[in-house]
Amino acid sequence: MRLLKVATCNLNQWAMDFDCNLKYIKESIAEAKAGGAKIRLGPELEITGYGCEDHFLELDTVSHAWDCLKELLLGDWTDGILCSFGMPVIKDSERYNCQVLCLDRKIIMIRPKMWLANDGNYRELRWFTAWKQKENLEDFHLPSEISEALSQTTVPFGYGYVQFLDTAVAAEVCEELFTPLPPHAELALNGVEVFMNASGSHHQLRKLDLRLRAFISATHTRGGVYMYSNHQGCDGGRLYYDGCSCVVVNGDMVAQGSQFSPKDVEMVFAQIDLDAVASLRSSVSSFQEQASCKAKVSKVFVPYKLCQSFNLQISLSSPLKIKYHSPEEEIALGPACWLWDYLRRSGASGFLLPLSGGADSSSVAAIVGSMCQLVVKEIANGDEQVKADAIRIGHYTDGQFPTDSKEFAKRIFYTVFMGSENSSEATTTRAKVLADEIGSWHLNVSIDGVVSSLISLFQTLTGKRPRYKVDGGSNIENLGLQNIQARVRMVLAFMLASLLPWVHNKPGFYLVLGSSNVDEGLRGYLTKYDCSSADINPIGSISKMDLRTFLKWAAIHLGYSSLAEIEAAPPTAELEPIRSNYSQYFVILHSGDFSCTSGWMRKKGGGCSLV
Repeated sequence: MRLLKVATCNLNQWAMDFDCNLKYIKESIAEAKAGGAKIRLGPELEITGYGCEDHFLELDTVSHAWDCLKELLLGDWTDGILCSFGMPVIKDSERYNCQVLCLDRKIIMIRPKMWLANDGNYRELRWFTAWKQKENLEDFHLPSEISEALSQTTVPFGYGYVQFLDTAVAAEVCEELFTPLPPHAELALNGVEVFMNASGSHHQLRKLDLRLRAFISATHTRGGVYMYSNHQGCDGGRLYYDGCSCVVVNGDMVAQGSQFSPKDVEMVFAQIDLDAVASLRSSVSSFQEQASCKAKVSKVFVPYKLCQSFNLQISLSSPLKIKYHSPEEEIALGPACWLWDYLRRSGASGFLLPLSGGADSSSVAAIVGSMCQLVVKEIANGDEQVKADAIRIGHYTDGQFPTDSKEFAKRIFYTVFMGSENSSEATTTRAKVLADEIGSWHLNVSIDGVVSSLISLFQTLTGKRPRYKVDGGSNIENLGLQNIQARVRMVLAFMLASLLPWVHNKPGFYLVLGSSNVDEGLRGYLTKYDCSSADINPIGSISKMDLRTFLKWAAIHLGYSSLAEIEAAPPTAELEPIRSNYSQYFVILHSGDFSCTSGWMRKKGGGCSLV
């Protein structure tokens, strides 16, 4: 038996924060070594952070990455362990997204990414060039300061694999796995048994299954060990990278990391018998036939053994049941982790949410409540970094720290109901009850005085006073009067977020949270400069139907029972006066996964009609 222990990881890397990124890389290597691993895999572009965007175009970004790699190689970090580091590399005049394979203080090989992610949220072709020379490895001349420090002038650069004395290992970078002709198919026929996939994959509802099926498919018929490492956290932009680093052997998941966690470093280990890979391949006739006439792939020979011999005291990693979160759990955990990362990196002291008592803003409030519960849970589990961040953000003193999510929410979360003469008692009450359940510091503010002042100013300037449609006004007047309320709420929200911390003797500022769902964004069905205007919006990629399902789930599983009543209530903007014969309700039309909102509803007897 050839026993091999491998380690992959979820890392919470910060774009352009080289010191922090290097710290987490070192922690992951130290944990991998302590666990007895002989291979350590980190996520894509882990040294710089994945979300550097146009900073990748700056030469300093690349030179700082080399400085970090030099520090890793001059220390004992790579002694006795094969490490794959992600960083940008400039060869000749082209910039490549690379995995740098290192062992015993030397660079073994630099593997540039051949197929770049360039759709959806990804724009890698803006910053990198795809490596197109598959035939041969080329010599790459190391930067002079790196060459002198390592006493190494050139390294192999290009598409290929590393042949050790007892196994063969290759890199396959993120997007390459999902191409029509993925590299692992050809590499497996060339004898590669261990595949290392460094990735930067963001969270999207129901996406994890697609990713895991790709790993399983890669090794189900070809055999092999597939290692996957991913970022986990907010990288400074709109995306949340959802971790779930894992190890798959011959189509079976044998190790799986968390998908949502505030941990900065999370290691995933697997103990593997590589003879099981050889056995599977030798039993598949078609694999044998195709391997006998394969196209040769270049390799780098390293006279080093990664495996250890058979040992009765070593137990192998067994197949696991894959852990999937329900979509409701994903909404509760993914945006919550993203909010926590964004909060602790922004320098803000908390969040402020205009809470209307409707489904969208209540979903955002519940997600913040979930974040507070998650933070308290991780502190109870002994996470010192989460504890330190919570103490700093919550301004705890005298050795205190969060032990109750409602108490923590009171310190870092403001909710504001900005009502008017058009608001109903029902929405006012629902907002207050939910705020009490979560624990937020809640304000009930009337905007009538400000709206009246603006209308009086307009009347002074023009000599005309606009009226609502139900009072005989035109559509133009009606829309203008509604928009005034929205604009006032937006300005008031940002004013309160800036000044309330000062009122309560807290430093810093609060981030304003938006509550516009993806259906509204795609259809343009939203009130401009109202719920669509904020510093950040945790539900901007979630559909209305998913949010309604989440509200029913959260009423039970998060303990905010008022969410059930909020979900059942008819949607209403409450921007027009309530009359005995008129209420401003939305009609929700839905069929399956499709949903839309449209029109107003005027009561006529026992029925209603769109106008």
